[in-house]
Amino acid sequence: MLSISQRGQQMPPSPIRKLVPFAEAAKKKGIKVYHLNIGQPDIETPPAIMDAVKHTDLKVLEYSHSAGNESYRRKLVEYYKRVGISVTHDQIMITTGGSEAILFSFFTCLNPGDEVIIPEPFYANYNGFACTAGVEVVPITSHIENGFALPPIADFEKVITPKTKAIIICSPNNPTGYLYSRQEMEALKDICLKHNLYLFSDEAYREFCYDGDYVSAMHLEGMEQHVVLMDTISKRYSACGARIGALVTKNKQVYDAAMKFAQARLSPPGLAQILGEAAVDLPESYFAAPKKEYQARRDLLVSRLNAMPGVFCPNPGGAFYAIARLPIDDCDKFCQWLLESFSYNDQTVMLAPATGFYGTPELGKNEVRLAYVLNLEAINNAMDCLEKALEQYPGRTKEAKTTAAMAK
Repeated sequence: MLSISQRGQQMPPSPIRKLVPFAEAAKKKGIKVYHLNIGQPDIETPPAIMDAVKHTDLKVLEYSHSAGNESYRRKLVEYYKRVGISVTHDQIMITTGGSEAILFSFFTCLNPGDEVIIPEPFYANYNGFACTAGVEVVPITSHIENGFALPPIADFEKVITPKTKAIIICSPNNPTGYLYSRQEMEALKDICLKHNLYLFSDEAYREFCYDGDYVSAMHLEGMEQHVVLMDTISKRYSACGARIGALVTKNKQVYDAAMKFAQARLSPPGLAQILGEAAVDLPESYFAAPKKEYQARRDLLVSRLNAMPGVFCPNPGGAFYAIARLPIDDCDKFCQWLLESFSYNDQTVMLAPATGFYGTPELGKNEVRLAYVLNLEAINNAMDCLEKALEQYPGRTKEAKTTAAMAK
């Protein structure tokens, strides 16, 4: 009898997308679903970069260099210089989305059975990438009470073993929105140097920092051989479908080894590289409007959530995600119930259960991730739905039921 590989069986489903069938069923019943479950921005992709693709005069869409078009990589040198990162074009590798940059980093720097430490909650697909590479994820818990700040370095020290080879961070963070401070980044530098670890830095949201300054892992002096930066244009230019990212490192051994994986997949997407190259020429002022819009959405979402009885949501410092603690028994059940059994004025809201962002079992059961990628009116409507849902949900906690009864 044919069988599925052990890797295939162990590959975790996406906690962000697993509720899609229930959302589709709700829509077929005529219910409007507000999608706060996935980080798909509604900000318009800049027309200028779409036009660059439309107006290309290519006669043949050829393979590019496996590292990406040299013209694009040279353009990115200018981009990184603007954010305080000094690199050369041959330290930049264009990848098929940020996802491939993460995979190449794992394949290049880690052996099967090696361990990578990640502060949790973390981007759920790190689990999938680790499974693909045969790598073990070791979670270190951050807490909602302090906004998901970097866990104490002592917590890292406790789990470091001879198998530990890397730490992964994402700042500003998906799913929490937390923005690591200079002090926290320096603490990570110290532990990486002390234990000779790689620091994988996912910086997909650097343009969207609201409270505090963006500090890149590549700003850390003395870490040149340890840092592998994983990047993408998906969120920066609202171009998720382009599938263009980058792996950036000053470690030549890492770069040369990653190049072999890049050669095996031939080349990154051709037309999307043209789009990415044009994006570098956008004026600095381009980011002002989307950043202002996201900050307004954040402020509305967080204020609405914290005004609901029994709900707590720390204020995210960046990106466009927030995690909220709700007065519920089980976030997976609640998020499915929202789509299957609840509606308010023929509307409901789709959220991402936070359990999928934790590596430690049983954590996040009363938390959800919300992506504030909808306009202000839609966020208000979605929060109206959530507020009503929390009043009606059969699995409300005892405290929430008491509060609801007192309100009556």
